[in-house]
Amino acid sequence: MKKLLALLMAGTMTASLAVCGVSAEEAAGVALEDVKVGVIYIGDENEGYTAAHMAGIDEMAASLGLDESQVIEKTLIGEDEGCMDAACDLADQGCQIIFANSFGHETYMMEAAAEYPDVQFCHATGYQAASSGLANMHNYFTSVYESRYVSGVVAGMKVNEMIADGKITEDQALLGYVGAYPYAEVISGYTSFYLGAKSVCPSVTMEVKYTNSWASFDLEKECAEALIADGCVLISQHADTTGAPTACEAAGVPVVGYNVSMIETAPTQALTSASINWGPYYTYAVQCVLDGQAIDTDWCQGYNEGADKITELNEAAIAEGTAEKVAEVEAAIKDGSLKVFDTSTWTVNGETLDTYEKNGVEYISDGYFHESEYGSAPAFDIQIDGINSIVE
Repeated sequence: MKKLLALLMAGTMTASLAVCGVSAEEAAGVALEDVKVGVIYIGDENEGYTAAHMAGIDEMAASLGLDESQVIEKTLIGEDEGCMDAACDLADQGCQIIFANSFGHETYMMEAAAEYPDVQFCHATGYQAASSGLANMHNYFTSVYESRYVSGVVAGMKVNEMIADGKITEDQALLGYVGAYPYAEVISGYTSFYLGAKSVCPSVTMEVKYTNSWASFDLEKECAEALIADGCVLISQHADTTGAPTACEAAGVPVVGYNVSMIETAPTQALTSASINWGPYYTYAVQCVLDGQAIDTDWCQGYNEGADKITELNEAAIAEGTAEKVAEVEAAIKDGSLKVFDTSTWTVNGETLDTYEKNGVEYISDGYFHESEYGSAPAFDIQIDGINSIVE
């Protein structure tokens, strides 16, 4: 009778945990020596975006005291069925938590999550976890628009110096931007970069060209060269290789990179890079598995939590006073006095927006667009005045 009662109580507890979105295995936690972490990367250590994720995984392992045998990494996994195969293989190897780092991995991660309900699946840059109905499916990103904005300030300071030195006129302050795809993630990034530059150099305008690839050295180099030929005096990027900085170094055009420092590639022209520190998330998510705690369905943090940053400033290339200005802007972002998408700083067809509804959510209130507050993935996809986005 006591055994039957115990079984009934255990069943009731398991059902209760399932209702709360926490599996019985998750609630029990995992011993440190038994945890296994799987990671699926779109690229490898030679590509900046993946290199930044790898650094975050290394930070997590060091912080939690994991042995290298407890982390299984799969590189160069495409946005196709190969991702599903990789996820299933990692689950079959005993990984209790599996991460994937590219936008197109999401569908396959959800399929794997449905097949392995006791394994936690975490996907970077996606948006479907909340609507998937899967308690073990999670999305994560950072408020990278903050570091994009700061890197834009660095760019604007450089353009001001070029104007002051007589190298260009105010009317020639055209920025170029090498984008990957015309997704909200990219639009949010180039818009915040532009607004950062415009905050210190009001005459700037910007031209955006897309490669339609996350990582292609040749396409990014060609795109940067085309932007320079169009008259762009400074280039930035949301693409993952050193193609654009290589073109800029050869042409003597200042450049702001992405993910990792580009100083080695463009020693005389690289100013800084907008970057993400993935370590806080990876540490948080794996700690949840260890503790038997639920992982946030959508996780997004920024400067205040150490998840966003710019890479080191290149003293050989930046304008005088840049470091001081960056410190001022970063402090304002951290204390909340600066809102990156403050609606008083941008217009659409000459008009200031006071409303913007997307997927049933009103994003504009209190005078700014509430980026990444209703989901971890970027939502800002508005084409604002001053930016010419060319989709071919």
